[in-house]
Amino acid sequence: MDCEVRLKPPDGLTVAGLAPLDGRTLALIAPDEPRFWGVFTAAPEFADHAPDPLDRWSRRVIGGWAAGLGAEAVFPSDGPPYAPFTDWALATGRCRSSPVAMLVHERMGLFISFRGAIILPEEATRTTSFPDPCAHCDRPCLTACPASAFAEGYDVNACHAWLDGKDGLDCMNSGCRVRRACPISKGCGRLPEQSAWHMRQFHT
Repeated sequence: MDCEVRLKPPDGLTVAGLAPLDGRTLALIAPDEPRFWGVFTAAPEFADHAPDPLDRWSRRVIGGWAAGLGAEAVFPSDGPPYAPFTDWALATGRCRSSPVAMLVHERMGLFISFRGAIILPEEATRTTSFPDPCAHCDRPCLTACPASAFAEGYDVNACHAWLDGKDGLDCMNSGCRVRRACPISKGCGRLPEQSAWHMRQFHT
């Protein structure tokens, strides 16, 4: 059956890929850009000043939706042990591993993120894999980082050190330059104010 057609995620979210999972169906749930940001910022979790507003919103919204479908909800913050979201994403055929080792999605590019997943009791037909978008790309992601934090894997300390300085304001205000450099990312609809909020959560 075509679960992706049947599934209608809550407002602001989208199905980013499906994969069979032990006779069931895994559906990865991602922000539906640019609609997502307005939905989230209007939610009580965004304004209550309690920790982890986005995780709490995701649990409430995706968890409630999954329960109504008779499905199991899983979240990236569950654990340890943590669910293998990267492996799941690759299994959908709609994500690939990019030259900077981050996932690249067919529609959201390097801005792909997952707010959760639901596991449906029935098994669905695997979605068609999309061609590797990096195979015929100039790969601007490889040279986009001003801190050279992706020279060998990902150097989180180099990234934070750059963000501490005045030259890091562009990244803080507009989002990671590596993610922005991806040609697919440019057309995915991610709002700068959303990227700025995520950067503040990351660099605290």
